[in-house]
Amino acid sequence: MSLSAWINQHYVERGPAKWLAFSLEVAAAIILFVLMGLTCVDVVGRYLFNSPVHGSVELTEIGLALMVFAAMPVVTWRFGHVVVDLLDRFIGTRILKVIGLLVALLISSSMFFLAFRIFDLGARSILRGVITEYLSFPRGYIVQYIAVMSWVTAFCVITFGVYRILSQEKK
Repeated sequence: MSLSAWINQHYVERGPAKWLAFSLEVAAAIILFVLMGLTCVDVVGRYLFNSPVHGSVELTEIGLALMVFAAMPVVTWRFGHVVVDLLDRFIGTRILKVIGLLVALLISSSMFFLAFRIFDLGARSILRGVITEYLSFPRGYIVQYIAVMSWVTAFCVITFGVYRILSQEKK
């Protein structure tokens, strides 16, 4: 089975969104695998050879940021967040759609404007030359990556999220 056929079989998204979801999930999986390997090597080095991996804490922090914000657009796109639906049985579907649209608008606008502020903070960090403590990696690039992924998340919510809310059938 080819990669394209496998993706078509396992992903519900359409068009370029399918490939975006696949690539973001692959990136998150690779980062998670690298973090697992780093942790194993660090623990073995620390306890068996009394020589831990230099900068492993920073690498783990950076890896977690990269992984979480790579997965965030896909999780948000698929409505994978925790939802409390205690009152859904008592509220009509039209009201639920209106509430869903308002929530999608609130989430996307919050992510959009928050990303501007985060991007500015990253640019300021780059201009000031702020680096990590042990590895001397510029922090601003990671912060700007977080901003870009927040924009992608906002775009995913406002496009496909709203489409899914409007196309929901009656239960």
